[in-house]
Amino acid sequence: MAGGDGVRSLSTAQDVHHIEAPVTWKAYLICAFASFGGIFFGYDSGYINGVIGSELFYRSVEGPTADGLTSSNQSLIVSILSAGTFFGALMGGDIAEIIGRKWTVITGCVIYMVGVVIQMITGPEVASPLGVIVAGRLIAGIGVGFESAIVILYMSEICPKKVRGALVAGYQFCITIGLLLAACIVYATQNRTDTGAFRIPIGIQFIWAIILGGGLLFLPDSPRYFVKRGNIEKARSALCRLRGQPADSEYVEAELAEIIANEEYERQLIPSTSWFGSWANCFKGGLGHQKSNLRRVILGTSLQMMQQWTGVNFIFYYSTVFLQSTGAIGNPFLISLIFTLVNVCSTPISFYTVEKFGRRTILLYGALGMLICQFLVAIIGVTVGFNKTYINAAGETAARNISAVNAQIAFIAIFIFFFASTWGPGAWIVIGEIFPLPIRARGVGLSTASNWLWNTIIAVITPYMVGEEYGNLRSSVFFVWGGLCTCAFVYTYFLVPETKGLSLEQIDKMMEESTPRTSAKWRPTKTFAEATGRSQGGKLSTDLIADVERKGSIY
Repeated sequence: MAGGDGVRSLSTAQDVHHIEAPVTWKAYLICAFASFGGIFFGYDSGYINGVIGSELFYRSVEGPTADGLTSSNQSLIVSILSAGTFFGALMGGDIAEIIGRKWTVITGCVIYMVGVVIQMITGPEVASPLGVIVAGRLIAGIGVGFESAIVILYMSEICPKKVRGALVAGYQFCITIGLLLAACIVYATQNRTDTGAFRIPIGIQFIWAIILGGGLLFLPDSPRYFVKRGNIEKARSALCRLRGQPADSEYVEAELAEIIANEEYERQLIPSTSWFGSWANCFKGGLGHQKSNLRRVILGTSLQMMQQWTGVNFIFYYSTVFLQSTGAIGNPFLISLIFTLVNVCSTPISFYTVEKFGRRTILLYGALGMLICQFLVAIIGVTVGFNKTYINAAGETAARNISAVNAQIAFIAIFIFFFASTWGPGAWIVIGEIFPLPIRARGVGLSTASNWLWNTIIAVITPYMVGEEYGNLRSSVFFVWGGLCTCAFVYTYFLVPETKGLSLEQIDKMMEESTPRTSAKWRPTKTFAEATGRSQGGKLSTDLIADVERKGSIY
C-alpha cells in the first residue's frame, strides 16, 4: 500500500514482543551458514602450532642443523597473522558500510586465498623462506580480519532475536572445528619426510575460503545495511528470505518498521557526517552511562581484550612447544589434539546456556571457573609438576611426579571447557549486539581489532615469557593467566549488560534505561515506532520512510 508521496507504507507491531516472525528451519540454516567463517579463525590459529614444531619447516627457516625456531622468529611467524587481522578488522568496518556486509566477507575470502598462495611457496628451495611465510601470513591475516569482524556483524544483523545468541555462538563452534581440523591435519602430516609436512596444512585453507565466499554469493545482505543505505525494498526482500515469509507478511512489515524507526531515532542522535566524523562518532559521549558511544566502544574492545587475557591462545598457539620443553610429555602433539577436542565438544553447550541463562551470567561463571583452574595448574606446577624435572639415565628431561603432571593436564582441559562454553562464544555475541546502527560496523570492527591486537601482543610476548633463554616461567605463566581471569570476573560483574531475548533495537533502549547490574530485569514496553511518535493507525508514517530513503541515498 502506497502513501500519498508514493512511498509504500508499513504495518507496525501492536505487541512489543511480536516484532519478528517465528523461526523456520530454512531461516535458521541461512543464518547459521555465515558462522562457517569461524573455520578461518580457528584453522589459521591452530595449524601454525604444529607447523612451527615441524623439523622440515624450522630447518627451512633456520638452517639444516637447527633444533627449532629461535624465540624471535617463532614470535614473528605466529604473531604476524594477528597483526594483519588487526588492520583487516579496522578496514573491514569501513568497507562494510560502502559495499555491504556480505561483499566485504567475500572480498576477505579472496585476500585470504592470495595469502595462502604466498605461504605455499615457503620451503628450502626459496632464498628467504622466513620472509615468504611472514608476508603470506600478513596478507592472509588481512582477509581473516575482514571475515572475523564482518561475519559477526552480519550474523548479529540477520539472526532472529530468539536464537541470535545460539547462532552467533555457532561462529565460536566453527572456530573450535577449525582448530580441531588443524590439529588433525598437523598430526597426520607430522611424520612426512617432504615439504608436505607443512605445505599440506597450509594449502587446505583454500577449501574454507571457497566454501564461505561461494556460499555467501547466494545469501541476502543485511536488511539493516539496506535500511541504512535508504533502500527499503531491498531490505524488505532480504527480510523475506531470512525469515521465510512473503513480502506482505505482517511479521516482515513489523520488523522492518522497527528497523526504520530505530534508524531515524539513531540518526537524530548520531547524524550522518564525513568519513572522519563517522569515526569520531564512535568516541562521543561520557563514561558515566552505558548508552554513550564511547562507553559502548570501550565495552566492546575491552571485552575482546579480556577474552584474549584468559590465556587460551597460549594453549592453542604454544602448547606443543611448551609441552616439549617440559620434558614431561611423551607425545605433546596428542595432548594438543585432546585439548582441541575438549574445545570442540564444550562449545555447543553455549547454544543452550546463552539463551537460557544469558550472556552476562555465563561470562561471570566462566571467568570464575577459569581462574580456579589456572591457579591450580600454576600451584601444582611450581610445587610438584612441570617445573620439577630431572635428567634420566638416557640423558633426557623427565618429570619427577607423573601424577602431578597429569593433574595439570586435566585442569588445563577443564579450563578449556569453561572457556569454550562461556567466554569463547560470549564475547563475540555481545560485541555484535551492543552498538547502535550508525556506528555498528565500525564498533564491531574496533572490537574485533582489539581481539587481534591483544592476540598479537600475547603471541609476541609468550615465547619470551616461557623460553629458557628469557623468562623461563614454565608453569608460573599460569599465575599470570589466573590473575587476568580474576580481572575478567570483576570486569563482567561491573560492566557487562544482559542482552538476552532482545532485538538489536531493544538493546539500544535497554542500554539507555538501565545499568549493567540491572539490565537483566529490563523489559521493553514500547515499539520504536510508538516511541518515536511516527506511527498512526497501525502504520508507520510514510514521511518517516521517505526521510530514511532520502538520507540513506546521500550517505
